[in-house]
Amino acid sequence: FRGVLPAGIAPVSEAFEGHDLVLVLGAPVFRYHEHLPGRYLPEGTRLIQVTDDASAAARAPMGEALVADPGAVVDVLLEALDAADRPADPYRPVPEPLTAEGPALHPEQVFGALREEMPEDTAYVVESTSTNAAWWRQMDLRRQGSYYFPAAGGLGFGLPGAVGVAMTQPDRPVVGVIGDGSANYGITALWTAAQHRVPLTVVLLRNGTYGALRWFGGLLGVPDAPGLDIPGLDFTRIAEGYGVRAQHVGSVTELRAALAETPEHPRLIQVDTALTTPS
Repeated sequence: FRGVLPAGIAPVSEAFEGHDLVLVLGAPVFRYHEHLPGRYLPEGTRLIQVTDDASAAARAPMGEALVADPGAVVDVLLEALDAADRPADPYRPVPEPLTAEGPALHPEQVFGALREEMPEDTAYVVESTSTNAAWWRQMDLRRQGSYYFPAAGGLGFGLPGAVGVAMTQPDRPVVGVIGDGSANYGITALWTAAQHRVPLTVVLLRNGTYGALRWFGGLLGVPDAPGLDIPGLDFTRIAEGYGVRAQHVGSVTELRAALAETPEHPRLIQVDTALTTPS
């Protein structure tokens, strides 16, 4: 799984550079919510959407649409292309994590540690929009059901979502990757995790600001929007108040050591991270 497309017209088009065909199966074309105008598709690229939602087909600003069951179409394609007999392409190599100046870790260092220390069948529930680009540079997700994220962009999904995924998949490791801004909108989920003794790991990325909103402010020409900084929050103390074991780690070595432990109850690991942008 290579990740999620960006949310602006121009960057989506850039992501398709070098491709002759874009096949969209059971998804809208596309979720644009950043004003970054440009070409919808690169020159010479064709797009075909397969959806069972006629209204989604009508909303698509470009390409061709086939209103049909996407699953049935996939079955026909697999048979026609003899895909099962073709060797899989080699996986993309993961680059070395970027580092940050100062004591804070770059988010890529955090995600690199997760990739290397957590079991391959770990399921991740992610609500840390400002680290999106760093996440996809470092993560290597090859199993179904490994990634959950708030497609609609509403704040507060991450923590309760992570608790829910962990409760429904007790035989699979579950990690919630949550930004400090997002955590404030669903923090009481920690109480639920403690009461039900859910073996969940929460990695809390603390950069002291609403990073995604700060980035949006720049896109909208409002770089000095007030109320975006949230300094002084200690989520280890907050978690302990809800009955969740918590620790602060200050280095990659400490983070790796913490992740190597197998939790029997919920735990929160707080990491100070440098501010990054979603793309």
